[in-house]
Amino acid sequence: VQLQASGGGLVSAGGSLRLSCAASGRSFSNKPMAWFRQAPGKEREFVAAITRSGGNYADSVKGRFSISRDNDKNTMYLQMNSLKPEDTAVYYCAAAGSGIIYYTRLEKYDYWGQGTLVTVSS
Repeated sequence: VQLQASGGGLVSAGGSLRLSCAASGRSFSNKPMAWFRQAPGKEREFVAAITRSGGNYADSVKGRFSISRDNDKNTMYLQMNSLKPEDTAVYYCAAAGSGIIYYTRLEKYDYWGQGTLVTVSS
Protein backbone atom coordinates (compact mmCIF):
# COMPACT_ATOMS: atom_id res chain seq x y z
CA VAL A 1 0.00 0.00 0.00
CA GLN A 2 1.33 3.40 -0.95
CA LEU A 3 0.14 6.98 -0.59
CA GLN A 4 1.71 9.51 -2.92
CA ALA A 5 1.28 13.18 -1.98
CA SER A 6 1.89 15.89 -4.56
CA GLY A 7 1.01 19.46 -5.43
CA GLY A 8 3.12 21.42 -3.00
CA GLY A 9 5.14 24.44 -4.00
CA LEU A 10 5.91 28.10 -3.40
CA VAL A 11 3.02 30.54 -3.39
CA SER A 12 2.48 34.12 -2.26
CA ALA A 13 0.23 34.92 0.67
CA GLY A 14 -3.39 34.97 -0.45
CA GLY A 15 -2.72 32.43 -3.16
CA SER A 16 -4.03 28.91 -3.65
CA LEU A 17 -2.71 25.40 -4.07
CA ARG A 18 -4.32 21.99 -4.49
CA LEU A 19 -2.68 18.97 -2.96
CA SER A 20 -3.36 15.44 -4.14
CA CYS A 21 -2.90 12.11 -2.42
CA ALA A 22 -3.05 9.09 -4.71
CA ALA A 23 -3.46 5.71 -3.05
CA SER A 24 -2.39 2.40 -4.54
CA GLY A 25 -2.40 -1.16 -3.34
CA ARG A 26 -5.87 -1.07 -1.81
CA SER A 27 -9.02 0.99 -1.90
CA PHE A 28 -9.77 3.56 0.78
CA SER A 29 -13.28 4.31 -0.38
CA ASN A 30 -15.27 5.54 2.59
CA LYS A 31 -12.37 4.95 4.98
CA PRO A 32 -11.16 7.94 6.99
CA MET A 33 -8.41 9.88 5.24
CA ALA A 34 -6.70 13.01 6.42
CA TRP A 35 -4.11 15.68 5.90
CA PHE A 36 -1.60 16.64 8.56
CA ARG A 37 1.19 19.18 8.42
CA GLN A 38 4.47 19.76 10.15
CA ALA A 39 6.17 23.13 10.26
CA PRO A 40 9.89 23.44 11.05
CA GLY A 41 10.52 22.85 14.73
CA LYS A 42 6.91 21.95 15.45
CA GLU A 43 4.96 18.75 15.94
CA ARG A 44 2.84 17.27 13.21
CA GLU A 45 -0.72 18.63 13.46
CA PHE A 46 -4.11 17.73 12.13
CA VAL A 47 -5.38 19.81 9.21
CA ALA A 48 -8.44 18.09 7.76
CA ALA A 49 -10.10 14.71 7.47
CA ILE A 50 -12.78 13.21 5.27
CA THR A 51 -15.17 10.39 5.98
CA ARG A 52 -18.38 9.15 4.45
CA SER A 53 -20.12 12.02 6.27
CA GLY A 54 -17.95 14.74 4.79
CA GLY A 55 -15.03 16.93 5.78
CA ASN A 56 -13.76 18.09 9.15
CA TYR A 57 -11.21 20.82 9.69
CA ALA A 58 -8.83 22.28 12.19
CA ASP A 59 -9.96 25.71 13.33
CA SER A 60 -6.87 27.28 11.80
CA VAL A 61 -7.89 26.30 8.26
CA LYS A 62 -11.68 26.28 8.50
CA GLY A 63 -13.23 28.38 5.75
CA ARG A 64 -10.02 28.44 3.71
CA PHE A 65 -9.26 24.77 3.01
CA SER A 66 -11.52 22.15 1.48
CA ILE A 67 -10.97 18.39 1.53
CA SER A 68 -12.46 16.06 -1.04
CA ARG A 69 -11.97 12.62 -2.54
CA ASP A 70 -12.54 10.78 -5.79
CA ASN A 71 -13.21 7.15 -4.93
CA ASP A 72 -12.98 6.07 -8.57
CA LYS A 73 -9.43 7.40 -8.69
CA ASN A 74 -8.64 6.39 -5.10
CA THR A 75 -7.38 9.94 -4.61
CA MET A 76 -7.88 12.59 -1.94
CA TYR A 77 -7.44 16.33 -2.42
CA LEU A 78 -6.87 19.40 -0.31
CA GLN A 79 -7.81 22.71 -1.89
CA MET A 80 -6.03 25.47 -0.02
CA ASN A 81 -7.17 29.06 -0.55
CA SER A 82 -6.21 32.35 1.07
CA LEU A 83 -2.90 30.87 2.11
CA LYS A 84 -0.96 32.50 4.91
CA PRO A 85 2.74 32.35 5.78
CA GLU A 86 1.82 30.30 8.86
CA ASP A 87 0.49 27.58 6.54
CA THR A 88 4.09 26.87 5.51
CA ALA A 89 4.81 23.22 6.33
CA VAL A 90 5.32 19.77 4.94
CA TYR A 91 1.88 18.34 4.30
CA TYR A 92 1.29 14.62 4.80
CA CYS A 93 -1.66 12.55 3.73
CA ALA A 94 -2.83 9.62 5.82
CA ALA A 95 -5.39 6.85 5.60
CA ALA A 96 -7.01 4.55 8.15
CA GLY A 97 -7.42 0.90 7.32
CA SER A 98 -10.75 0.73 9.09
CA GLY A 99 -13.32 2.86 10.85
CA ILE A 100 -15.95 5.31 9.78
CA ILE A 101 -15.40 8.38 11.94
CA TYR A 102 -12.66 10.93 11.50
CA TYR A 103 -9.63 11.08 13.72
CA THR A 104 -7.39 13.99 14.63
CA ARG A 105 -4.71 11.84 16.26
CA LEU A 106 -1.78 10.61 14.20
CA GLU A 107 -1.75 7.12 15.68
CA LYS A 108 -5.23 6.39 14.35
CA TYR A 109 -3.92 6.33 10.79
CA ASP A 110 -2.26 3.24 9.38
CA TYR A 111 -0.79 4.54 6.14
CA TRP A 112 1.19 7.72 5.40
CA GLY A 113 2.41 9.52 2.33
CA GLN A 114 5.90 10.94 2.02
CA GLY A 115 4.93 14.59 2.40
CA THR A 116 4.87 17.56 0.07
CA LEU A 117 6.30 20.97 0.97
CA VAL A 118 4.12 24.05 0.92
CA THR A 119 5.86 27.39 1.29
CA VAL A 120 3.84 30.59 1.57
CA SER A 121 5.77 33.81 1.19
CA SER A 122 4.63 37.06 2.76
